[in-house]
Amino acid sequence: MSDYRVYFNGELVERDQARLDMEDRACQFGDGVYEVIALWGGVPFKLEEHMQRLEMSGRALDIELPPADWFIEEAYSYLEELGCLADGDGEDFKLYVQASRGIADRSHAYPDEIEPEIIMKVSSFQPNPQEYYDEGVSAITYPDERWARCYAKSLQLLPNAMAKKASEKAGAYEAILVRDGFAMEGSLSNIFIVEKGRLITPPASNYILNGITRRTVIELAGRENIPLFQESIPLERLFSADEVFLSGTTTEIMPIVEIDDEIIGPGRPGELTLHMQKLYWGESRSS
Repeated sequence: MSDYRVYFNGELVERDQARLDMEDRACQFGDGVYEVIALWGGVPFKLEEHMQRLEMSGRALDIELPPADWFIEEAYSYLEELGCLADGDGEDFKLYVQASRGIADRSHAYPDEIEPEIIMKVSSFQPNPQEYYDEGVSAITYPDERWARCYAKSLQLLPNAMAKKASEKAGAYEAILVRDGFAMEGSLSNIFIVEKGRLITPPASNYILNGITRRTVIELAGRENIPLFQESIPLERLFSADEVFLSGTTTEIMPIVEIDDEIIGPGRPGELTLHMQKLYWGESRSS
């Protein structure tokens, strides 16, 4: 919904009053960081982990932000004020949190002391259609043209946006970003493949975002004694995989059954993918 009030630098205002200054560095340089958190039934999922990553992203980009605990407290206060919190039987929401470096006269070199501009926006969350999870979706491969600090969740998303648009034009769900012949991640998701009952995902590096859902999948695999390895995935390994799935806050656990018009495995969601879906939904909906 668009009528929820927005958190704007510590105040709750109507959305049309939450206007960024034209010299906010987020507008002119994409100079900021962000997070998206799901609230399943009104319960935030992994809010603490998201805010810890927000703080880490700020450090990585030399942006002085309040600590994660401050963001957690402010987020809960904002959500409570709007009546979005529940015990699991409420509405599903998603919370967008953005922190820019702040406002300064336009210059590539940013000032040493500048106050960050912080906004939060909650909206109703409509998950993907169930048939996507039951039947699987398609993807395309696309050149990874991003910078070398992908581990920070920054506002510099134009390459991701162009990749996602390319997948839309191709009638696919997602674009898998390829760098030097290796599958890195999706435009807004992480990637896993299955080989002979083993889960494989690219290692966390400066070229991928270490997604909160990715981390949850790794935790669940360890808990269930499912073999999991963090290894590079060359394209030939991607196309020959038994199963492929994506992970992400809004993506959840999404089976990929076709890439670049080539069928993956049997052309339907595999057994381990469906098992990870079940585990993930059990984890996220019971928080």
